Order: sequence, then structure tokens, then C-alpha cells
Amino acid sequence: MEKIIHISGKVKFTITLDPGVWIFDDRRIDLNTYFDNEEANTDELEEYTKAASKHWDREIMEGATLPPTLKSEKRFEKVKVLTGTFGVPFLPFLKNAEPEDDAAEILIQCQDEEVVLPICEAENIILGFSKNGKPLNEDGPVYIYYKDGSNKDNPIKYVKEFKIL
Repeated sequence: MEKIIHISGKVKFTITLDPGVWIFDDRRIDLNTYFDNEEANTDELEEYTKAASKHWDREIMEGATLPPTLKSEKRFEKVKVLTGTFGVPFLPFLKNAEPEDDAAEILIQCQDEEVVLPICEAENIILGFSKNGKPLNEDGPVYIYYKDGSNKDNPIKYVKEFKIL
């Protein structure tokens, strides 16, 4: 099975995706918790102000606390990477390919089927690349999840290529 996926078609740049290196990507999303959390549309400044205020109040009442040691944080991250289920957003890759102005759809070529999505919906997909700490070798190399979680139990599998139409 091919582990490399291409974004081609009506794009300025053909992009080659290698899901094997995404475990080191800072954009990775923990899919075990992502669909459970509802994203709230809040004002970032208001959120920051509340967090800073809470922190300031705690320091006045309790005194400063030292951060956890770097060693324990690294150990926690290592365990999380070795056992987690992760994905990355598709949008940055789509932007890097720079679809042409007349591009309207994206064709997702799979082993046994083809899925066509409007390009505006393709911006809201997540590419799952690992499950329980293991790469998706059997039916991968990536799973496609919709950001709203509507297909989290039955993602699109056996993805071979993305073609912009």
C-alpha cells in the first residue's frame, strides 16, 4: 500500500503528504477528545483577560507555584504519542497547494470509491493518521473525518489521492 498521498489537479503546486511524519507536527489533534469538546465561539481577549485575572488572584491568595518539571512533561508527552489517536487539519495543506480560482470541488480517491466534496467543505476535514499509537497501515494511510464529528465512527478510509476539480 502506498503511504504517500498527493494533492493535485487545479492547483499551483502539487503537494506530497507523508502521514508518517505528522506525529511530530505541532498542529496534531488528539481525536480521542476532539469530537467530545464543543468549540465555543468566545472572544479571545475576554478569555485571556479572565485567565490572567484568575491567575493573578491565585498568586495573591496562595503565592506563586513552580511549574512542573520538564522531565515529567516530556514523559507525559511521550506516553501520549505512543498511545494516542491523532489527526491534522487538511486546510493548511490545501492552502499550500494554492487551488486555482475556478476550483470548486475536491475528489477524494479511495481504493474502492470516490468522494466528491465542495472545496469549502474540504477545508473542514481532518486527516487521521494514527490510532492507539499505531499508524494506519491496514486501511490507511489516513482516515478522513468531518470537523463536526458526523462520521467519527465511520471515517472515509483507504485514501489514495486528493484531486482538486
